[in-house]
Amino acid sequence: MSKLLKNSMALAVAGLVFGVTAAKADLLDDIKKKGEIVVATEARFQPFEYVEDGKIVGYGPEMMKLVFDKYLPGVKVKQLDLPFQGILPGLSAKKYDVVITAVTITKARAEKYTFTTPIAEATTGLLKKTGDDSIKTPADIAGKPVGSQTGAAQLQVLKEFNAKLEKEGGKGVSEIKEYVGFDEAYADLAAGRIKAVAQSGANVAPLVKSKPETFEYMKETIGPKTYFGWAARKEDDSASLIALLNKGILELKKAGTMSELQTKWIGFTYDMPDDIGEPTM
Repeated sequence: MSKLLKNSMALAVAGLVFGVTAAKADLLDDIKKKGEIVVATEARFQPFEYVEDGKIVGYGPEMMKLVFDKYLPGVKVKQLDLPFQGILPGLSAKKYDVVITAVTITKARAEKYTFTTPIAEATTGLLKKTGDDSIKTPADIAGKPVGSQTGAAQLQVLKEFNAKLEKEGGKGVSEIKEYVGFDEAYADLAAGRIKAVAQSGANVAPLVKSKPETFEYMKETIGPKTYFGWAARKEDDSASLIALLNKGILELKKAGTMSELQTKWIGFTYDMPDDIGEPTM
C-alpha cells in the first residue's frame, strides 16, 4: 500500500471519528436524548438550598424547577446533594452535567467554569453574637477567632481582609477556623468558641430572623460586591445548556418572579445586573 493511500485512509478515519465526536459534542442534546439531567447541589446553604422533610428545597430549587418545567419538559432531574468542597472539581471530572447551587462568581472560578447570569448578591459580611459590643466595626475582629467554610469564597474574602488588618493595623485575627459547613460555624459562634463568621447577608438572613436573640449581622461588609450563579464546564458542549439556563433566569427576572422568590426565601430583593462582566474578586 502506497504512503499516499495510507495517509488518505488515515485522514478518512480521522474524519469519521471527528464527525462522531462532533455529533455528540452537545450536552443539552445528550440530556434531551437521555431524558435526564444530573445536577449537583450543596443542600446545606439555607435559604438557597437545604433539606426539609427529606427534600431539597429553597430559592435555587424552586427557580430551577420553573426553568426546567418550561425548557426541559419531560426530562427527569437527578439532583445530588454533595459537600461544597468537591462540587466544582466533580463538575470538571464530568460526574454531573451542571452545578445548580449558590456559587460565588470569582475571577479564579470564572477562568475554569462558565457561570449563568447572577441569581443573587453574594457580598461578604460578618455575623456576630447579638449584643457583642467588642465588635462594633469589622476591624474589631483583630485579635479574635473567626470562621468560615472551607473552599467558600467567603473564606477567601476573610483571609484577604485579615491580611489588610495585619498590614494597616499590625494585628490580624487570632485564628481563622475553617468548617466543612457553615452550620458548624454558627454553632461555634453561638457557643462562644469563635467571635464572628464571614458569610453573605442573604445566607444568614433566615438565621438572624429566626434567632435575633443569638445572631446579629453587621451592616458594613468586608469584601467587594459579588454575586451567586450556577456553573457549567467551560467547554463548547456546555454552551447550549448555559444559554438555556440564562434564558430561563432572565425571563424570571423580567417577569418579576425572581424578586418574588427572593422575597419568599431570602426576605428581601436585589437590584442585579444581567451580566457582571469581569468578577470583582
